[in-house]
Amino acid sequence: MAARDATRVPRAALVYDFDGTLAPHNLPEHSLLPFLGIPDAAGFWRDCEARARLHDSDQVLTWMWMLVEAGERAGRPLSRDLLREHGARTPLFAGVEGWFDDIAAHGRAVGLEVEHYVVSSGLLEMIEGCAVHDRFRKVFASSYAYDAAGRATWPASAINYTTKTQYLFRINKGIGNVWDNSTINLWMPEDQRHVPFRRMVFLGDGDTDIPSMKLVREKGGQAVAVFDPEKFERRLSQGHLERLIAEDRIDHVASADYRPGALLSSVVKGILGRMARRAAD
Repeated sequence: MAARDATRVPRAALVYDFDGTLAPHNLPEHSLLPFLGIPDAAGFWRDCEARARLHDSDQVLTWMWMLVEAGERAGRPLSRDLLREHGARTPLFAGVEGWFDDIAAHGRAVGLEVEHYVVSSGLLEMIEGCAVHDRFRKVFASSYAYDAAGRATWPASAINYTTKTQYLFRINKGIGNVWDNSTINLWMPEDQRHVPFRRMVFLGDGDTDIPSMKLVREKGGQAVAVFDPEKFERRLSQGHLERLIAEDRIDHVASADYRPGALLSSVVKGILGRMARRAAD
């Protein structure tokens, strides 16, 4: 094994789900579904589940298909610009826009280079429209392919709860694309990997995040469950959080409040400080 470079600053990665983690609810629910003539978001997801059962199909592929259909019916075909426009209308949880500078400053203080990534089943094009898109080194999310006229025609990438885990390996090895299925399977010495799993933190809110949380934890990293404070107050998330804790899926739980001084900030900064100390051993 090559000698360790003592001058290199250890690298850590914060990996986020997006919908429900950095922004409340699913991104299409805020403005895109109403724009496409779908006022009942809950009904849309029920119809998606029913169609997926009917065809024995993947639910992510199914709702991407149904969005294209809805756009055609409404005379408002999906395009990259349209999806980005509605992504830009998406509210973010408190403190998200200032979070990245705050974490970068903390990373420097403890001796870590902190990178940010998204691994999401949500739509890449909508995330691209959000104010914080350029704060991520890479966003892995479901996306469309487009025809010559710019209309969405086919899923280019559909990320579900189990396929999320492959993108953690892409982050681990420094592979910044979706298409390369050969490099990701090549053996790579641990000291040559871009971000070791032991310095990776996964932040997510839902059942689709459980395999990723489990993988990161099994490989020495940390998993943080965040919850929508509004849903918590309405007692819509307690059972889910209790189950994640009881089944030993997560290391920490915090409200999706990204402001300095909030619990989530203390949890993540504490994790990074511990990672920095262990990296120096």
